[in-house]
Amino acid sequence: MTQQLKPGENTALTHTQGKVEVTHKDGDGLDVNLTAFLVTDAGKVQNDEGMVFFNAPVHPSSAASFIEPARDSGQVKHAISFDLNRLPAGVTKIAISLTQDGPVGGFAAVRDLRARVIAGDQVLELVPGAFDQETGIIVLELYVRGGQAKARSVWQGFASGLAGLCGMYGVEVDDAPPAPAAAQPPASPVKLTKTVITLEKPGTTHKVSLEKGPSAPKVIKVSATWVDNGDGCDNDDLDLRIGILRPDGRMSIIQAPDKSGAFTADPYVLHTGDVVSASATAPGTETVEINPAISRLLGGRVALVCSVYSAVDNGDVEISSLKPKMRMEYGDQVVECAFEFKKGGFFNSSVYTYVLGTVVVDGDEITISPSGTTSRSGSEATPWLTWKGDKLELTMDGPYVFKGHPPERMGNKQYV
Repeated sequence: MTQQLKPGENTALTHTQGKVEVTHKDGDGLDVNLTAFLVTDAGKVQNDEGMVFFNAPVHPSSAASFIEPARDSGQVKHAISFDLNRLPAGVTKIAISLTQDGPVGGFAAVRDLRARVIAGDQVLELVPGAFDQETGIIVLELYVRGGQAKARSVWQGFASGLAGLCGMYGVEVDDAPPAPAAAQPPASPVKLTKTVITLEKPGTTHKVSLEKGPSAPKVIKVSATWVDNGDGCDNDDLDLRIGILRPDGRMSIIQAPDKSGAFTADPYVLHTGDVVSASATAPGTETVEINPAISRLLGGRVALVCSVYSAVDNGDVEISSLKPKMRMEYGDQVVECAFEFKKGGFFNSSVYTYVLGTVVVDGDEITISPSGTTSRSGSEATPWLTWKGDKLELTMDGPYVFKGHPPERMGNKQYV
């Protein structure tokens, strides 16, 4: 029995034991590696043992085991076996990821990339979208929800490679593990303590200095997460939308899948993919990757407004009940904007947009601030930014933007 899963789709598994296989064409300069992360409801590993890869091939619980890559007829096969019945207490999901660390660029150089899940006589074919300079990919997730084993196709790419994936899942590493070599004994990941700052009150700010030199982090990552509110309705599909205020005062917008942007070309912000569902055990996460040189490349100070929205046709839902949160990562510095929800307009089910926070990149400095601003009841108007001297002004009167359609003009406001 074979079934195809598109990115964002999930299905029940008929068996809790099985194998994940990822294949691609071999090629000079490629260094593709598979890694599994065993994570909790919070999306984090419990300890360093939660990372299963070539240097740590078997999880202590035997819930996941790394299988050495095999090459045959110009194809490379990566695989990992799983047994969801053996997930240790507190661990609810296995995330399967890939990284490409070779000198030939990101996953654009990896041809015929495919993945499949084999569980008994059930075969799930996971076909990816197109990738460009991404060096890390979350391929799929295996998890248990309501006693049912499930698989979700993800195919979410990152420009930050293994270091970015480790940061997302809470694995503390100095550097990405070295490529496997038969002459070297297995080594354990080494720890690095990340600095995490949590901002909860609108108006507060935190500044992060951009580093210089070849060892400087190559990406600023901003993500939004949310959970299912448990109301039994299929209305937990939020979307991360980024408004970009350019140095010349014009606004641009980034959202998936139709306005995903670009990391190495204007507007130097890349949305890594649409996520269509969330649960209490598998939160929804959408991420954008910002080029640290965006201020220099666009010619001056750049401000970004990060919001989550739920379209009218998703049905009524209190966005606050989905507990949206923003996270900015740059190297080992992490800033979270976790708004303290209080009763008020934000609990209105016809409020469709919530602003998580703003990020300003000005030369060698990043400034992050939480917001908590919402759209008016019944309005799908979008966030709009304006500079008033040195003060960033946020209003909720930007043009309506619908997936697959150009923005509607509102007065003199128009996204470019």
